[in-house]
Amino acid sequence: MSNHIKMKGGVGSYFNMPIRLGFFLILVDLLIYFISWPSGLVLSLFLAVYFAVVIYQHVNNRSLVMNELVSFATEYGQVQKKLLKNLALPYAVLDESGRIIWMNYEFERVINRDNLLHRQISSVFPSLTKDVLPTGEDDVKLVIDYESSNYRVEMRRIPLDQLAQDSDVIDGSTYEGALIALYLFDETAVRLAIQEVDDQSIVIGFIYMDNYEEALDSVEDVKRSLLTALIDRKVNKYIASIDGICSKIEKDKYLIIMRKKSLIQLQNAHFELLTDVKTVSIGNEMAITLSIGIGVDGLSYAQNYEFARNAIDLALGRGGDQAVVKMPDNIIYYGGKTQQVEKNTRVKARVKAQALKEIISAKDKVFIMGHRIGDFDCLGAAIGVYRIARTMNREAHIVLGDVSTSLQPVANLFRNNPEYPSDLFYNSQQAIEKVSDSTALVVVDVNKPSITECPELLRLCKSIVVLDHHRAGTETVENATLSYVEAYASSACEMVSEILQYIGENVKIRPEEADAIYAGIVMDTNSFQNKTGVRTFEAAAFLRRNGADVTRVRKLFREDAQEYKAKADAVSQAEIYRSSFAISICPGQGIQSPTVIGAQAANELLNIKGVKASFVLTEYQNQIFISARSIDEVNVQVIMERLGGGGHMNMAGCQMEDVSLAEAIGVLKHAIDVMIEEGQL
Repeated sequence: MSNHIKMKGGVGSYFNMPIRLGFFLILVDLLIYFISWPSGLVLSLFLAVYFAVVIYQHVNNRSLVMNELVSFATEYGQVQKKLLKNLALPYAVLDESGRIIWMNYEFERVINRDNLLHRQISSVFPSLTKDVLPTGEDDVKLVIDYESSNYRVEMRRIPLDQLAQDSDVIDGSTYEGALIALYLFDETAVRLAIQEVDDQSIVIGFIYMDNYEEALDSVEDVKRSLLTALIDRKVNKYIASIDGICSKIEKDKYLIIMRKKSLIQLQNAHFELLTDVKTVSIGNEMAITLSIGIGVDGLSYAQNYEFARNAIDLALGRGGDQAVVKMPDNIIYYGGKTQQVEKNTRVKARVKAQALKEIISAKDKVFIMGHRIGDFDCLGAAIGVYRIARTMNREAHIVLGDVSTSLQPVANLFRNNPEYPSDLFYNSQQAIEKVSDSTALVVVDVNKPSITECPELLRLCKSIVVLDHHRAGTETVENATLSYVEAYASSACEMVSEILQYIGENVKIRPEEADAIYAGIVMDTNSFQNKTGVRTFEAAAFLRRNGADVTRVRKLFREDAQEYKAKADAVSQAEIYRSSFAISICPGQGIQSPTVIGAQAANELLNIKGVKASFVLTEYQNQIFISARSIDEVNVQVIMERLGGGGHMNMAGCQMEDVSLAEAIGVLKHAIDVMIEEGQL
């Protein structure tokens, strides 16, 4: 090692100076020889003695000087080590693998453990694995929790060759490897202060009574004021118990203000007010249900207020009887286990019909679009809107992609039909090419932009109308000119049927159009067995008066033998999970529309005793489609939302990518297990 140690910098110059000075004296001696050789001879003798002394000192005293330097460096290093050992900042040195090779007293006090030298740092802080250690020049900063304290960890990689290069005494350019310096900064007090400020931040919300008028109608006149007073008392008492403020702004609406800490209490209790208010009974046949919308973490009070308005709209659009908490980058849902009560009044349908009429009349062209892999309800609703546009003498086209075998009979009613133009149906590319500023886009049977037939049209069209009966989710069409989303409706065809009745007296519905719309209602209600209300039958009666034929519609639903066998296989191979959930796989080989067969199989599985919900998985177009169905005990919508889908309380679905059927079943079962543990099922 001594052969590699070289003096450099000021120390090296100091030791080499006598030799350099000797060479300078030799040059002077040569010059003196030209002037006077006796003088030059005398100087030569002096130089001989000088070099002898210098060489002797350089050779014999080098080891002594080096020992003195090493001794000084050692003492200096001991001082530095003592300073680092007593440094108030927790500090440790790791090797490249993460082993602890040195630590100061403060670090030892923090971890409060002995014999940690040469142990992995992950044995103390599990999150500090080898993968997070710095490997380049950039520092690594992390936040960790240890015991009852919070720390910010900073790690810096220090190459050993850099340590040698910074030395003024030795040259270590051949050194390899690196050390890692680790610092701990105690931020417990700071984080507690930040948490306290966050807990005290203002939260704004709304509470709406979903069925105020209907509940009052179900009690005697003399008891109505008592029912209202009991509801007011329960709501006010509940909000006061969490140190909040509640103010009644309308007969069935409340404005609430609270701290974020109080909101966390409500969330931990899963908004038990939703359940408590249903216990109010003074002879009313119908229990009161509430919708709660909360806005939190906005940049201002005004933004929290806007978040709360958006949240209450989502809660109402999803069927009510639930709470929605909206944050800048997330939306959380609670409740939603009650079937929404159908509204008997058609005032809203009439108002929306008038608004739709005004939008279409202001445009020259109308495009109607549903969701991908269209079904009877989607196409039937599109046909109904087409008839509205044609009645108003506007050019209209339906954007339709690949037509499944099950939907083919309905599509054939209009293709090659002399009563309809040959370009009635556009594909996505044709629609994009034909769109203009004077085009209105009507989206039916879907309110989620990503699963529409052509999402690009939503960006190109300035006037957008949304007509849908699915519960609104996190993703919605935000720039819609008119949005008519009613979760209580059985189908989009039911909604369009009502709108048709208010467009005008000159609307003439053709028999094939009535058949298509009627088929959509039959499909989504499973032959009037699911989500069927008074208005559903009124819509069906309207269509029957306009030429819909039950026999013709029934023929539209007939299946070929292979599809029927596939549905039978899915039913026969079903697994009953946790005694209540039927899970099966629909074989898609040789079937053009396996997703439709899967949905039908899910409906069939509900006929098994003890089954609360059914799930049929179908592999189609490199994706896994899940059709979920229930009768009344389980909200399948919230299950599908956990998997990235959505739908209704009794009818929902989702699509999964990059997973196998077995993996998808595992994910579904895990979601069911978690929701049962959390008390949501």
